[in-house]
Amino acid sequence: MTDENTTPDGGLTAEAQAVVDEIEDKEVDFLRLQFTDILGTVKNVAVPASQAEKAFSEGIYFDGSSIEGFVRIQESDMRLTPDPSTFAILPWRDGRSARLICDVVNTSTGEPFEGDPRTILKQAIDRAHEMGYMVNAAPEPEFFLFEEDEEGRATTKTNDVGGYFDLAPKDLASDVRRDIIYGLEQMDFEIEASHHEVAEGQHEINFEYDDALTTADNVGTFRTVVRAIAAQHDLHATFMPKPIPRVNGSGMHTHISLFTESGENAFHDDDDEFNLSETAHSFLAGILEHAPALAAVNNPTVNSYKRLVPGYEAPVYIAWSDRNRSALIRKPAARVPAASRIEARFPDPSCNPYLGLAVLIHAGLDGIEKDLEAPDPVRENIYEFDEEKREEYGIETLPSNLGEAIEALEQDEVVQDALGEHVYEKFVEAKTQEYDEYRIDVSQWELDKYLEKF
Repeated sequence: MTDENTTPDGGLTAEAQAVVDEIEDKEVDFLRLQFTDILGTVKNVAVPASQAEKAFSEGIYFDGSSIEGFVRIQESDMRLTPDPSTFAILPWRDGRSARLICDVVNTSTGEPFEGDPRTILKQAIDRAHEMGYMVNAAPEPEFFLFEEDEEGRATTKTNDVGGYFDLAPKDLASDVRRDIIYGLEQMDFEIEASHHEVAEGQHEINFEYDDALTTADNVGTFRTVVRAIAAQHDLHATFMPKPIPRVNGSGMHTHISLFTESGENAFHDDDDEFNLSETAHSFLAGILEHAPALAAVNNPTVNSYKRLVPGYEAPVYIAWSDRNRSALIRKPAARVPAASRIEARFPDPSCNPYLGLAVLIHAGLDGIEKDLEAPDPVRENIYEFDEEKREEYGIETLPSNLGEAIEALEQDEVVQDALGEHVYEKFVEAKTQEYDEYRIDVSQWELDKYLEKF
C-alpha cells in the first residue's frame, strides 16, 4: 500500500478522493502517470481512468530497467505513486486525458527510489526545512520555434524575423504563444508575461514563482505543453540551448529565495546596500563556490557550452552583480521585501529541472552553513574585461565544455552528495559517454574548414 494517498483504515485521503471524483465528473478517459528520468526526459505510463483509485491506493508498477539511469534488469520492478496535487487535464486532448506527476518507489524496500530526480529535489527541500527555510523558485525557460519539413521533421528555419519584444508582423509566432498561454492557464499556470526574445524564432513565457517542487513540476509541464501546442501549428519547439550558431542561445534564468517558517523573506534586509540579508549573501556565495560543478547539472549537454561563450549575453564569469547581466548571479530589483531574490543566469532549459534546482539549493545551503562571504559585486560589464583585469578582480570562468564540467563535478563532494550516490554515478556515466561520442565525431564545420585545405 502507498501510505501517501491512503488513510489508516485503507481508504483514500481527501486529496486523492477529490481527484478520483473530478476524473468521474469530467469524464476523463485516460490518465498519464508521469515521471522523469535522470537526464530530464518526461516518461509516462498511460492507464484507463477507471484505474485511478487503484493508482492512488496501490500504485502502478512498471519496468524500471528500460529507463535511463534507473535500475539493472535484475531489480527492475518499480512503482509509481501519484501526487494528487499535480492532477491536470491535458488541454490538447479535448478534455479526455489528464496527467498526474508521480514519485517512484522501490518495490523491494517500499522506500522512495534513490534514482528518482523528484525524490532528490525533495531531499534538498527537506534539508532547507531542517535549517528553517522554505525554498521558492521561478525559472524563465526560453525556446525556439522552427518550421517542419515535408516529412514533419524539425528544421532550423524560423517562421519569423522578430527580435527582442517585437510585435507582429515581424513576430509571426505571437498566435502560437497565445495558444500556449491558453493551454498553460488551463493547467493552472499563472502567466506573468510573454515576449519574443533576441534571436529570430526565440521566445520566452514567464510564469509565477512557487515552491521549489511545484516549480520543477511546472518546468516539465511547460516543456510538454509548448511542444504539443507548437506541433498543432506545424512548428517544432526546441529547448536545445544553442540550435543556431552565432546567435543568442536559450537560457533558463532561475530566481531563488528562501522564506522563514513565519513567512518572512530570509533574503531581504532593509539595512543592506543591496537589500540582501547575510543569509542571501552566504547563499549566493555557496553557488559561486560550487559553480563549476553546478554547471555539469544545469548545463548538461555538449551543446550547452556553445551557448556559454562571451558575446551572446550568456553568463560565463563566476561573479555577481546588482546591475548588469554579464555576471553568473544577478540581484534583480524588488518592488517589495517579499520579492527580494537572486537570479542564477547560467542554467539552460535542457537540464533536468529537479536535479538542477536540487544542486543549486544544496550549494546555497552549504554557503549558509559555512557562513561564506560573498565577494563584492561587479558593476562593470565583465564582457569588456581582458584576462588581466579578470585576474585583478579574481573572476574565474565556468567550464568551457562538458568534459571540464564533469571533471569539476567529480571533485565537488557537496554537489555529489546533493545528487546522491546512485544519481551521481549514473549521471557521470551517461554524460561521459555523451562527451566521448562528441569528441570522436567529425563535424561538418571541420570538413568544410580542413578537407580541401590539407
